[in-house]
Amino acid sequence: MRRAEVAAYVIYQCEVSDPERYEEYKARAAASVEAAGGRYIVRGGDIEVLEGDPPASRTVVLEFRSMDAAVAWYRSEDYELARTFREGAATAQLFVVDGLA
Repeated sequence: MRRAEVAAYVIYQCEVSDPERYEEYKARAAASVEAAGGRYIVRGGDIEVLEGDPPASRTVVLEFRSMDAAVAWYRSEDYELARTFREGAATAQLFVVDGLA
């Protein structure tokens, strides 16, 4: 159940195959996140595996004011355009999860 009063987090993992094209995606995606009132919590970076296998991909975590705000960002024209730059440059998995009240 979506809770409008609770922050939500977009978890994004991708495998980059065309770094040059992916740079354009990153710039456009960042602008769309800012325009939608979101913020980056994690944007790539080093990892240390504590259990299991390491992710084979880049990990990004975004925070939005609510699940509805996160979904609206994903469906926005700005992010829809950004995704066209990711096509052919990376394969991605994205999901959104409610935070704690």
